[in-house]
This record gives sequence, structure tokens and C-alpha cells, in this order.
Amino acid sequence: MKLVLVGTDLPGRTFCDPDGTPLDNVHVGVQIRTEPKHLVRGDAADARWQLEIETTTDSDGQLDFRGPAVHGKRGDRFIYLTWGNVDDAGAFHMFRRAKLMLNRVDPGLMRDATTRGHLTARVQLTDDRGGPRCARVDPPAITWNLD
Repeated sequence: MKLVLVGTDLPGRTFCDPDGTPLDNVHVGVQIRTEPKHLVRGDAADARWQLEIETTTDSDGQLDFRGPAVHGKRGDRFIYLTWGNVDDAGAFHMFRRAKLMLNRVDPGLMRDATTRGHLTARVQLTDDRGGPRCARVDPPAITWNLD
């Protein structure tokens, strides 16, 4: 199944880390296995990632998910969006992540998406304090649909 992530309302390229460290080249990407991929600048108009997710049905009839971008244990799978500062040498230094929980998608919508072969998530990437969104992302900051 194709999973399209559309990030809106990016927070900008500067951020002051909670420990007081100023960050001036903030990027966001999808975590593939242990690495951030498909980085987008924090001041971009929007972000878009397309991932392939394998869906399977467990012996108990529940959908499960697999793929290089899928993390977590069975019944608690998610996609990470990872935030980092990119230094002058191009190295990414992660400072926070957001979890897009696959098990929180309406089961009927997920089954329709599996049948149709695609699902879209729209994610507001700026949190309520103006920083990069992190932790588990719940509605209204995320919407799932078949677009």
C-alpha cells in the first residue's frame, strides 16, 4: 500500500532546543530503519513523502504493517518523522521525533485504504508552542483519508 504523508505548517529553520541550544538549519524527514531520509527544510511551504507499507492480516484478524519505515511492535506500529539540525558538513543531528500511529487510523478507513492501495495522512508540523511537532500525533494535528 502507498502511504502519502503531507506535512503542512512547517515551523521554520530556527528553533531553540529545550536545553537552550540554538538550532539554525532545522529539517524534517522520515525515519527509514535508523536513518532520516527525504529531508525537507523546516521553512518549506510543505513537505511530502511517499512510502510503501505492506499490510498483513494476523491470525486474530487484525491488520498489521511492515516496511522499512514502520516501527514499533505488533499492534502498536507507527511511522517516525524525525527532526534534526543539519550542520555545515551536511550531518543530521536529531533533536526530536513525531509518531504517526497506524493503529489509531479508523479500522474501516484502513481496510478501505488496503483495498484501494493508498492512504494519505495530513500532518500539521508546528506544535501549539510554535516548535517542531513531536511525540504522538493525534487529531486534529493529523487527519487520515483516501485522497
